[in-house]
Amino acid sequence: MNVTPRVESPSASLIASRWEIFWERFREQVPIGLLALASSLIVAMLGIILGNIAWNGIGQLSWEFLTTAPRAGMTEGGIFPAIFGTVALVILMTIAAVPIGVATAVYLREFVPGSNLAYAWARARAARRWRERLIGFGHVVEILFARATRAAVNNLAGVPSIVFGLFGLGFFVQFIGGSIDRLFYGGELTYGQPAILWAALTLALLTLPVVIVSTDEALRAVPRELREASLALGATRWQTIWHIVLPEALPGILTGAILAVSRGAGEVAPVLFTGAAYFLPYLPSRLNDQFMELGYHVFILSTQSPDVEKTKPLLYGTVLVLLALTFALNAVGVLIRARVRRQLRARS
Repeated sequence: MNVTPRVESPSASLIASRWEIFWERFREQVPIGLLALASSLIVAMLGIILGNIAWNGIGQLSWEFLTTAPRAGMTEGGIFPAIFGTVALVILMTIAAVPIGVATAVYLREFVPGSNLAYAWARARAARRWRERLIGFGHVVEILFARATRAAVNNLAGVPSIVFGLFGLGFFVQFIGGSIDRLFYGGELTYGQPAILWAALTLALLTLPVVIVSTDEALRAVPRELREASLALGATRWQTIWHIVLPEALPGILTGAILAVSRGAGEVAPVLFTGAAYFLPYLPSRLNDQFMELGYHVFILSTQSPDVEKTKPLLYGTVLVLLALTFALNAVGVLIRARVRRQLRARS
C-alpha cells in the first residue's frame, strides 16, 4: 500500500515561523515592559509627592518666612533659625565624617588588602627567627583587625537611626560631655547637655558607612598600574597614595560626601536626643549650644502644634525648604565633583 507523504503548504510553514518570531519577541518584551512599569511607578510616586509638597508649600514662601523666627506658638513667623541650624549641623557633620571615613577606607584598601588569614598564620608559625615570627603574627593581627572593621562598618549600615540617637545621648552627651565638665568646668553643666556638637558627631557616626563604602569603591577603581608606576619611580607608599591614588579617587569620595549630606540633612531621630530644641530665640554661636533643625521642626509642627490646621501651610513650606536645601547642598557637591573631574581629564 502506497502512502503519500504529507507535505505542508508554504503558507502554513510561513504562518508558524511568524508566530514563533512573534512569541519570542513577546517573551523578550514582557520583562522589559515590567521593568519600565516599575520604574514609571517609582517616578510617578516621587512626582506626586514632590508635586503635592510644591503645590501646598510654594504659597508659603516669602522673605519673611525665610528670614524670621517662629512666633505665636509656632503658628506664625518663619523658619530662619531652623535653616541656620540645619546648615551648621550638616557642615559640622561633613567635617567630622568625611576625613574619618576616607582615612578608614584608605587603611582598609591600601594598607590591609584582602590577605589570606590561613596563609599568614601558617607563615608566621613557620618563621624561624623570632623577629620574623613577630612580624608574621603582627600581620595576622592586622588582618583580623581589618576584618573586624569591615564587619563593624557593615553592621553600622543596618542599625536604626533611633539607636544612634540613644548612643549619642549616652556616649557623647553624658559620658564625653560630662567628663569634660568635671575636668575643665568644675562640674558646671556646659558640655554635658544636648548640643550641636554632639548632634553633628552622632550624624557623622550614622553616615560613616556611606563614606567608607563609597571611598573604598573609588579607591578600588584606581588602576593598579598607577600605583606600580609610582612605586617604580621611587615614591613611597604614602606619597603614592597622597599624590596619585587620592586625586584619582576624589570624584568617588565626593560622591560619598554627597550621599552622606543627603542622608544626614533629613534625619530626625539622632538629633532628637542630642541637640535639637523645640524653640530657640537665638542662633547657635558655640559648639555647646542647642539649635533648631528643619526635620525636627517638621516633626513638631505635625505632632505638637496646638492648631494643626493653622500650621499646615507652615508645615508644607518647611518641608519644601528642607527639600530645596538638601538639593542645594547636593548641587554644590555635584558641581565640585564635576570641576574635579574636568581638572583630572585636563591633567591626563
